[in-house]
Amino acid sequence: MKKVRIIGGGRAGKSLGNALASVGWEVLGYLGRDNDLGTASVGTDVLVIATPDDEIASVAESVRPTPTTLVLHLSGALGLDALKGHPRCAAMHPLVSLPSADLGTERLRGAWFAVAGDAEVDSLVTALGGRSFAITDSARPLYHAAAVISSNHLVALLGQAERVADLAGVPLEVMLDLARDTVDNVRRLGPAAALTGPAARGDEATIARHLKALPPDERAVYETLVNEAKRLAES
Repeated sequence: MKKVRIIGGGRAGKSLGNALASVGWEVLGYLGRDNDLGTASVGTDVLVIATPDDEIASVAESVRPTPTTLVLHLSGALGLDALKGHPRCAAMHPLVSLPSADLGTERLRGAWFAVAGDAEVDSLVTALGGRSFAITDSARPLYHAAAVISSNHLVALLGQAERVADLAGVPLEVMLDLARDTVDNVRRLGPAAALTGPAARGDEATIARHLKALPPDERAVYETLVNEAKRLAES
């Protein structure tokens, strides 16, 4: 039975720990700021650093290296330099949203992971029934920016849709069904072919009516995305 110890008991750490436990890994526990981390890599096959990005390097430095233990972090933006000093190191960023430990546990099974470093990281991906792709350290900031656009910015955009729909007396649920179908169209056709709406067909009159109806503080985002839609339509 593989053993894993996790530094950081937040949503990411608990999600991964629960998911690995559900497929037969032994989770040795979760360590935090109040624990002595010096020997954290002793007696485990894998040590996961599941802390915020700005703490990863300092946490890794506080752990004494163990030649046989794989030390990995879950950051999408940071490379392997954050784990320097550890002879076996890897990065494994789960490409899923982890809003809670319960949902995260479920979503990590079968998820995509961006990996780098020691080949043993693939054993975790395989255990979770996941899929992986390699990302070099130099490409990680761009990769992570794309992930943020695909997830966090999408949530922010749907927040705007909720506000504007509410002004019209329309429930968010209606817009979520539309968004789901749109994402499915992108999956099937690609972004350019899936694009519809006034910007795609050059309907400036409709765009002008939208801008006139929108509250002033909602117009800038709308105009920016109209321009992005035009750019996509012309590609």
